[in-house]
Amino acid sequence: MWQCRGVTSTSDPLQLPHGPAWANRFALAPLTNTQSNADGTLSDDEHDWLVARGRGGFGLVMTCAAYVDPAGQAWQGQLGIASDEHLPGLTRLADSLRATGARSAVQLHHGGRRADSDLTGRPLQAPWDDPKTGAVALSTSGVKAMVDSFVGAAVRAETAGFDGVQVHGAHGYLIGQFLDPRHERTDCYGGSLENRMRPMTEVLHGIRAATGPDFQVGLRLSPEGFGVTVAEGVETTRQVLASELLDHLDLSLWDVFMKPRREAGEGLLIDHFTDLPRHSTRLGVAGLVQSAADAAWCLDKGADLVTIGTGAILHHDFATRAIADPDFRVRQRPVSRDILRAEHVGPAFIDYLAAGWDDLVA
Repeated sequence: MWQCRGVTSTSDPLQLPHGPAWANRFALAPLTNTQSNADGTLSDDEHDWLVARGRGGFGLVMTCAAYVDPAGQAWQGQLGIASDEHLPGLTRLADSLRATGARSAVQLHHGGRRADSDLTGRPLQAPWDDPKTGAVALSTSGVKAMVDSFVGAAVRAETAGFDGVQVHGAHGYLIGQFLDPRHERTDCYGGSLENRMRPMTEVLHGIRAATGPDFQVGLRLSPEGFGVTVAEGVETTRQVLASELLDHLDLSLWDVFMKPRREAGEGLLIDHFTDLPRHSTRLGVAGLVQSAADAAWCLDKGADLVTIGTGAILHHDFATRAIADPDFRVRQRPVSRDILRAEHVGPAFIDYLAAGWDDLVA
């Protein structure tokens, strides 16, 4: 069993069970940026945004959530990896990221009941019928087809030249929707936690079987919320850490310093997870890491890597700055559009941030 303790520096390289080591402990979060072309192909702005983070020193640069099936597209301007028509842009991106020295990954995503039926032109897919959204429960064969979509997308990512993928199992999207115990299915994908985890584990097994021995496989989970209790979040995390299917697991905590929101008890939410047996999987945390000291605190808490979101918007070179200066902290918000443009944030991304993020864009 491998358990990382005593890491004192975000500059330490990170060796994973498969594939090449990362140069350091910083990963770029899979940030929604609405910069892709209407058909899901990569745009110049999205390419430049990501490559700038590679130049900025991130050990791993990850794309936004990329839809694995047209039925799973959740927003306008979302990157796609559902068709070979997406391959030329993805190949260009993988080549450019490799040239920066960063490792690269595509986050694989299906919106499920949170997809946009106006964009997809078809009924929403979900684990259960949902009259509020008009979502229709996937049949057993439909779940298997969904699993195949994730596996096929991972094969495309490998073909394009990425070092790996991350499966999006967080934030109430389709894989995470199956984890929600508040709704029942009567087949092998509903009821017990083992059954509700089955779509996710079948995706992970399928990707491992269909890709090469050096391909890195990650997973993102919400350890609490979207119907998941802390207790079930802990058990799900324990099982996937023990599965030997993953290179890295990223826990989306919203705020690494937060306490559990709905359950009484002492300690922070992060404390429920960092002492779990890790086996060979590397454990990451994400949520409002705003400084070099915040990142160091996460490692001191037992995380192996730190995923940076807002900080990477405000500074394309957050990783380089945080490694070089223990007193580094992100600039004050809000910031001007000129500053964001200088950080290689494209116009569509800036508009998205201005419309949906409080106090980020002046």
